Amino acid sequence: MSTTITPPIPARAPWQLLWSHEVKRGFLLSGITLLGLVGGYAAGHYELIGLQNALWALAFLAGGVPSAIKATRSLIQERKLDVDLLMVVAALGAASVGQAGDGAILLFLFSLSNALQSWAMNRTRRAIEALMTLHPEGANVLLPDGSEQWKPLDALSPGDILVVRPGERFAADGLVVDGYTDVDESALTGESVPVDKKPGDPVRSGTLNGHGVVRVRVERPASESTLAKLIKLVESAQASKSRTERFAERFEGPYTIAVLLSAPVVFAVAHFVFGLEAAQAWYRAMTFLVVASPCAVVIATPAAVLSAMAAGARAGALFKSGAALEALAKANIFVFDKTGTLTEGRMKLVQVVVLQGSEAEARALAAGIERYSEHPIAQAIAQSWDGPTPEVSKIQAVRGHGVVGVLADGTQVWVGNRRLLGSLGITLPPQVERRLQAMEQEGLTTAVLGSDHQPIALLGVADTARPEAAQAIAKLRRQGARVIMLTGDRKAVAEHIAAQVGISEVYAELLPEDKLERIKQLRQEGTVVMVGDGLNDAPALNAADVGVSMAAGSDVSLESADLVLMKNDLNRLVGAQQLARATARTVYFNLSFALGVIVVVGAFALAGQVPLPLGVVAHEGGTVFVVLVGLRLLAHRVGS
Repeated sequence: MSTTITPPIPARAPWQLLWSHEVKRGFLLSGITLLGLVGGYAAGHYELIGLQNALWALAFLAGGVPSAIKATRSLIQERKLDVDLLMVVAALGAASVGQAGDGAILLFLFSLSNALQSWAMNRTRRAIEALMTLHPEGANVLLPDGSEQWKPLDALSPGDILVVRPGERFAADGLVVDGYTDVDESALTGESVPVDKKPGDPVRSGTLNGHGVVRVRVERPASESTLAKLIKLVESAQASKSRTERFAERFEGPYTIAVLLSAPVVFAVAHFVFGLEAAQAWYRAMTFLVVASPCAVVIATPAAVLSAMAAGARAGALFKSGAALEALAKANIFVFDKTGTLTEGRMKLVQVVVLQGSEAEARALAAGIERYSEHPIAQAIAQSWDGPTPEVSKIQAVRGHGVVGVLADGTQVWVGNRRLLGSLGITLPPQVERRLQAMEQEGLTTAVLGSDHQPIALLGVADTARPEAAQAIAKLRRQGARVIMLTGDRKAVAEHIAAQVGISEVYAELLPEDKLERIKQLRQEGTVVMVGDGLNDAPALNAADVGVSMAAGSDVSLESADLVLMKNDLNRLVGAQQLARATARTVYFNLSFALGVIVVVGAFALAGQVPLPLGVVAHEGGTVFVVLVGLRLLAHRVGS
């Protein structure tokens, strides 16, 4: 048997994500600027004026030309004035009054600040961009003759059987058809504990195979895989902006114009009103120009938002936009669908009331009857017993009623609902009927197991609540949230699950349009988060201020959601809101600090108490400070 080994997968090291071309160029230019600055002062010390002017010209070229090009491009292409223009004008203004050294200091610190900002912002993008490196270039496909052939990613198609060895990543979403292993899903879900996989279990593209060799049947093309969708989600998230970010960007242009126009006013007042010499008045105007520049105000919000989105992505909580992050911080109404959101989304046999014999005998017989049925209730009953079962033949499924079969001794056995009992001419004793009704009132879907005309046991099947749901709901309540359940399921079932997880406000038996209308009504009362994972939840997810979907949800719900929880754990939603609130606090602090520096230092600059180099330090230091404060959100934990 021949084997084609998967070629090595090129990966970008973490330092490559941080040290981008932009960052390296920024530090190189700031280094050249510093060399010209220091050399110019040294040449002046030895009265080498020609050399000093040449070195300062080098500093101006290295530190100023990139900013001048950027400012010109912004002016021509976007018709917008930005802070780069302010810095270039201030540096040239300082040189025009014989303070070229101060101008060189300004350009050095400005270029260094830009390089540091780029490096810091790349840190916030690193956790998000790491998703892009998870896709292997291809996979080994099992051929009909038993050999393997390596195929590139875009050549994989549903039905292909992939052979995945220890240490390899899964190239597509699929189902394990042979073998046992453990899978590291931390890159997608944030869950550090590997998940055991056996035949029939799903695996997702980009996750890492552990210790076993498994064969996986591809379920969907690589372009439609979970990882591919997440990458598209992340790309759209990076391009989107929150309301605060959009305000800061709109603020930058008019504010820059105002600062530029204020410089001549400051000069005129200082020269003509207070009698300063023209050179001194112009120097003061240039100092104010630097101090009043809005760099820190503009960067304050994206530094925090991108850091928060990176922290969320690393923990398996993917925001599609900064607007979703901002809205989640204010959310005070949380609305949950039931099936697959508050519950596991699959039926389980949770109660057996024995009327004859033992519970083990009843479970074994029921499993033997139901083992070939594909109905969810039948599968729940069959999967509840892993021991030997009696041989049942002539199995016949009666649609909407149940299943009938025959034992080896000719005894007819059956499992079904009241309609099946009626068709068989069986009437339950009053005490058994009352017990069955009590089970239904508890929210259970019931079936009766019997042989010939005698009931043997009552079976109660239900979709069980998620283990963490009650804890997550309690946390949301402690944070002051109003929690509601909207479901299309029966009222008794809905109220039973709601009681288990701690929700008192329940609306059941709703159609998708009913859910949509309810969400619209709730939005008039507060900021609404809708959590769901089904096709029928998509309209409500779109209508809510923040739509949240589990990664295991339908494709439509994933498209409609603003936040995707990669691990099906509602505690991640609580953590995501805590992250959103921390982000809102950080943005508020950053904006307050940035504006405070402008007001306080600007006032001292107008009074002539701040020389240009100190104004540059205050301006650039404040800019770097708000970036570093935003970076603190990278350490925020979004865990269960």
